[in-house]
Amino acid sequence: MRHLSVLLIGVLFVIGCNQRTETTTVTDSTGTVQQKTTTVTATMPSVDTTATAEAKRDVKEAGHDAANTARDAAHSTGTAMETAGKEIQRRTKGKQ
Repeated sequence: MRHLSVLLIGVLFVIGCNQRTETTTVTDSTGTVQQKTTTVTATMPSVDTTATAEAKRDVKEAGHDAANTARDAAHSTGTAMETAGKEIQRRTKGKQ
């Protein structure tokens, strides 16, 4: 029963209902009937659009910075490999 209540509350939050009242009736083995009424109110958090826009802008800038850094690193690696290749060619030509 407890798991069902937790599941119900989770579903309500996902669906986004503002308020819901549920009545549960339980009968035990002796025939005793118990009723329980529960009202669940889900509040949606407010969204700070200014902060969200700033965060989005920061993430976008970080992505551009990472791309530029990767491009620079690839260029440096290529230049180093080219220089090393030329040095190997220079040294092997002199030994023939």
